[in-house]
Amino acid sequence: MSAQRLAPDALTLYDRVAQRSAGCVIAGYSTSFGWATRLLEEPVRTHVRSLYALVRLADEIVDDPDSGLDPAARARALEELAAETARAVGGTRSTNLVVQAFAITARRHGIGPELIDPFFGSMRADLTVTAHDPESLAQYVHGSAEVVGLMCLRVFVDGDEAAAARLAPAASALGAAFQKVNFLRDLAEDHDGLGRDYVPGVDVDRLDDAQRDLLLDDIDADLARAATALPHLPSSSRAAVTAAHGLYSALSRRLRRTPAARIRRARVRVPESEKALVIARALLAARRGAAR
Repeated sequence: MSAQRLAPDALTLYDRVAQRSAGCVIAGYSTSFGWATRLLEEPVRTHVRSLYALVRLADEIVDDPDSGLDPAARARALEELAAETARAVGGTRSTNLVVQAFAITARRHGIGPELIDPFFGSMRADLTVTAHDPESLAQYVHGSAEVVGLMCLRVFVDGDEAAAARLAPAASALGAAFQKVNFLRDLAEDHDGLGRDYVPGVDVDRLDDAQRDLLLDDIDADLARAATALPHLPSSSRAAVTAAHGLYSALSRRLRRTPAARIRRARVRVPESEKALVIARALLAARRGAAR
């Protein structure tokens, strides 16, 4: 049998292996988001996990303190990843399984440079910017979080451009809320471990409850904007996104109840029992919506 006749089957197998490999990334790294993606229907679940895997890979390049890479080596590794991603999205098979899985999703759902380039721009900023002003933070949040929400939205609506345009502001708001929650609960780790201060005007060692509440007011406003889209999502993704929204809303409430001094010392988490309750409520809400 010729190699030419074998090629289509081999390509299909390679792509399946790439997607399974990407699925292992979220299983190994994420808790809240990983729980929520289990509620996605296929093939949406596979595509969203493929998006997450590339995002995590880039994060590891810029954040992993034990990688043995100096800043220049990290920058080179990030540029290599960005270039490899561009080639793969353009149609060249990647030998990096995570990149290949991402490219399958990007090509299928029209995720192009308008979303991918800002993401890598924010990852580059993590290598050079140690403190943000309001303008640079807005740009960073757009590239690191809002565009990821928009990538997921393109998977959810699966070619419905009218729905993509209508739901885009809410998708951006949800991505921003997730990122801002992480900024607050990782305040100490980012400052002490990575030498980064994401939130303008906040001295990590002098964070008080009033500053905490101002930050959470902004987060809760983003969550409220995002909530307007939940009933309008396709049934294949509605329960999962509702669960993710609920989990981060729970985190916001816990952070608001946590003294600022404790946020400086310890990472606030949602207990597993509460996560299970949030997910159960999301499933119930999605089923009620489907029955209407």
